[in-house]
Amino acid sequence: MKIKTKLRLGFGFLFIIVLSFGLIALFFLNELSDKSKVILKDNYKSLRYVAAMRNVVDESAFPLSAEKAKIFEQNLKNEGQNITETGEKLAFQKLAVAYETLTNASTNSINENSLKSLRSALQNIEEVNMKAIYDKNEMANTASSRANLYISIAAMVAFLILFTFIVNFPGFVANPLAEFSAAIKQIGRKNYKQRLHFNNHDEFTELADSFNGMVVKLNEWENSNLSKIKSEKSRIEAIIAQMQDAIIGLNEKGEILFLNHLAAKLMNLDEDKIIGQNATELIKKNELLKRIIKPETAEKTLKIYADEKESYFLLENREIIIPNYETPEDKTLFESSKSAGSVYVLKNITQFKELDEAKTNFIATVSHELKTPLSSIKMSLKLLNDSRVGTMNEEQSQLLTHIKEDSDRLLKITSELLDLSQVETGNLKLTFAITKPEDIVNYAVDAVKFQAEQKSIKLELNCDQNLPKVNADIQKTAWVMVNFLSNALRYSSEKSSVKIDVFQKDKFIQFSVRDFGKGIDEKYQKRLFERYFQVPTDGQNKSGSGLGLAISKDFIEAEEGKIWVESAIGEGSCFSFMLPINQA
Repeated sequence: MKIKTKLRLGFGFLFIIVLSFGLIALFFLNELSDKSKVILKDNYKSLRYVAAMRNVVDESAFPLSAEKAKIFEQNLKNEGQNITETGEKLAFQKLAVAYETLTNASTNSINENSLKSLRSALQNIEEVNMKAIYDKNEMANTASSRANLYISIAAMVAFLILFTFIVNFPGFVANPLAEFSAAIKQIGRKNYKQRLHFNNHDEFTELADSFNGMVVKLNEWENSNLSKIKSEKSRIEAIIAQMQDAIIGLNEKGEILFLNHLAAKLMNLDEDKIIGQNATELIKKNELLKRIIKPETAEKTLKIYADEKESYFLLENREIIIPNYETPEDKTLFESSKSAGSVYVLKNITQFKELDEAKTNFIATVSHELKTPLSSIKMSLKLLNDSRVGTMNEEQSQLLTHIKEDSDRLLKITSELLDLSQVETGNLKLTFAITKPEDIVNYAVDAVKFQAEQKSIKLELNCDQNLPKVNADIQKTAWVMVNFLSNALRYSSEKSSVKIDVFQKDKFIQFSVRDFGKGIDEKYQKRLFERYFQVPTDGQNKSGSGLGLAISKDFIEAEEGKIWVESAIGEGSCFSFMLPINQA
């Protein structure tokens, strides 16, 4: 039998039960209603007629007036037409005779016996109807009790039938579905021996047959791909084990999925024992693993004692993204992938770090050694320009000028290289002092004033005298401003202007230098603060070492500030940095 047919029969049976109960209840309610109507229709009217006639007798004397007689006779007539009870007709006849006697008698001949007989007849009619009302009420109560009993029995029977139906009928659908759910869970656990068997010859039987066929195909597919998967797994594990970088893999639950021999050696772990353990528990006992998985800083370079020396490793963290096959259909377009864990790679950069330190030491040594002869050359140039030593012709003066410019440029480059070596070796020392922002700006403006006058460039300073103080290294901060102003003057045309703005922005003081030169192409702006990077020029302006802005960035960030540039071709450039306000 089909499921649809079973459902129709079940709900049809429920409909018949409910309809039967309703008809039984309706039958007994109609019976009670009829008996109640009889009481009101018959006896109540008789009592009302008797009461009206008694009022006439009590309020008037015989012979009655025409009006009172009309009322009495009308009620007497109505009572004669409403005789419904046993004995009521006899009492009515006595009443009619007594009334006729009193009506025909003269005033003097009216006796008390006739009047008494009239009253007695009225009382008899009243008693007969009162007794009938009582008897019919008892009958109604009996019928009501019987109706309540039958309705209760019908309700109990209907309840038992419906309860039995509610308990058992859903099992026709729910039980097969539960078996399907349990079987699907077993398939989810890759138990491909699971089978379903139904003998109801309905849709569930057909579905079970299809399910069993699917399981057979899945089992065949699993067996055919299992060896291939194992082979690929072994190959990947071999590749990871042979890699020269330390590698650690975590699954989406934070458990150690794999790690190669080098990673286990660095962290002093047994690779066979920790596979499958939770990394959160392991990092409580292993500080290096904690620095790798949950670093407290953004620093990617780790210094680790390995190979009997201090070694440097570059930490790289990559999330494993796989297709999300568990995503509900209504969200497929929005969630097509999910995280399956993370891979942490430690690249050994000790050799590069040693080469970099050697380069830095070499630069520092060469710069320091160059500074002394360059200072001597500058002193000799100054003496040559002194007229007391001797006069020179115009060509000789021009040569000395060129030599002086090149010496200044070389001296500046050596100073920048020395500053760079201090930054790279971590020996950068800042002397903090609480100072006014205008003092820093004025120092820088004084340093470049002569250079600006040579090109007739106007320096426009916009600085509030009541700005909050900053805690900074005055000399190095002023050096940054000098570097900004020197660059602005270098790339500004003659008789132009350079604007210097110093103002408060939130909890920072912002220093800005704006020129109106050619501007910087957007593709170069992101690299301006990189070491040794120089914006390509047209040959009209001598480029520097490419270190000034990089060193400026190191100085400002060491003072917990920010530095940036805004520029557009044809509109000039604006170099800015911000320093936090002194909160003390």
